[in-house]
Amino acid sequence: MLCFNPPEALMLPPTDQESEPMVVMVADDDDDFRAAIVAALQAGGHSTIEARDGQELLELLERAQDGPPNRRPHVLITDVKMPKLSGLGVLEAMRGACWNLAVVVVTALSDASIDTFAVRLGAASVLHKPFGADVLLTVVRDARRHLLAT
Repeated sequence: MLCFNPPEALMLPPTDQESEPMVVMVADDDDDFRAAIVAALQAGGHSTIEARDGQELLELLERAQDGPPNRRPHVLITDVKMPKLSGLGVLEAMRGACWNLAVVVVTALSDASIDTFAVRLGAASVLHKPFGADVLLTVVRDARRHLLAT
């Protein structure tokens, strides 16, 4: 069983631990886009774990839960549209569990209902493609703020 605590708010006061590196899991079926996200995160000092689809993502999360604490993800960045299991399907599968993990949903679709549904399922935020590395790193930092406050 995955444990998932959806964030209540992202705009929390800064903490001293905010600049510490995190483990960020990135799930996107577009190899080039996933590589760009990973490169930006690693340039920001974070470790990454990569998944190509929602099913692989859930398998990696389950393995990480039983693994060493320094390899457990703090933040998950998942694309909405992926084969085998969508990003929203991942959120539904995680619903009601106790994983201390902030989720950021990424989409190329301009559909407010997707944004609303993702947040209702517990996503900390929704990023619309394309976005810059600075926006990505800010969202990851804000997710860290929430995790440290809980």
